Amino acid sequence: MSGPKRKALGRGLAALIPGAAAAPATVPAGGAVQRGDGLRTVAIEEIFPSRDQPRQIFDDARLSELADSIRTQGVIQPVIVRLRAQGGYELVAGERRWRAAQRAGLHEIPAVVRDIAPMRAFEMAMVENLQRADLNPIEEAAGYQRLISDFGYTQETLAGRVGKDRTTVTNALRLLRLPESVRDLVVAGRISMGHARALLGLDSTDAMERVARRVAAREMSVRQVEALVRRERTTDAARPALAPPTASARDLGDRLARALGTKVKVVETGPGRGHLEVHYHSLDQLDALIARLLPS
Repeated sequence: MSGPKRKALGRGLAALIPGAAAAPATVPAGGAVQRGDGLRTVAIEEIFPSRDQPRQIFDDARLSELADSIRTQGVIQPVIVRLRAQGGYELVAGERRWRAAQRAGLHEIPAVVRDIAPMRAFEMAMVENLQRADLNPIEEAAGYQRLISDFGYTQETLAGRVGKDRTTVTNALRLLRLPESVRDLVVAGRISMGHARALLGLDSTDAMERVARRVAAREMSVRQVEALVRRERTTDAARPALAPPTASARDLGDRLARALGTKVKVVETGPGRGHLEVHYHSLDQLDALIARLLPS
């Protein structure tokens, strides 16, 4: 008895792109396309990647594996493209196949050409990447957010459109609340989506960044991170709240910020006591700050 069928992902490309699900065409390595309905052979150099591609990272090892397969079997599934106003074609779906075909030394690739509006093309690319599980969690979240912003979808409508539970979409969107440095750790695979969701339990950006670095360095489990976040929240709750900065502290911080060219915060911890927080966003900026504060 065969196992349960995998649930289809939304309406899929067959519904979004009429004719895209026709019998696959094959371009044998160095051979001609076996034409199916709506297919044509397009020169590799006439195809350009879309700037709106949801997927930003392509695994080099997997790309090489696909290139090896294409050398042997040819391109089994055509890419989907649309005409560009300036000539040539823009990829709608299949950038990984297009890249691998180049690596395999092919000069032509089978393509389905469709008259598709730019935003509809983005939606199709998003659906294809989700079907193939090709997006990292941050790319997926950013894609959902753009579909909501540009298409006017609600989370519930979007969930139905891409074949996900609404809870899955909501949890993905929450990742965009993470500081950029923490999102970079997710993209790099140093912390998982489960770790990232646990970090969202912290109240401040500084706390998220500090705990995320600790998690990545120690390779902690999700349960360990959840326990660490609970301890951090308990510690924060027990710590007396600082009074809002006085007018003189704000004025001093603004003057220092103008002098140093970066954000400076004056934190008053008691009468006549406190400390300065000088922010920097890159090692180059830190070097410049040190040069100004410690002239040789």
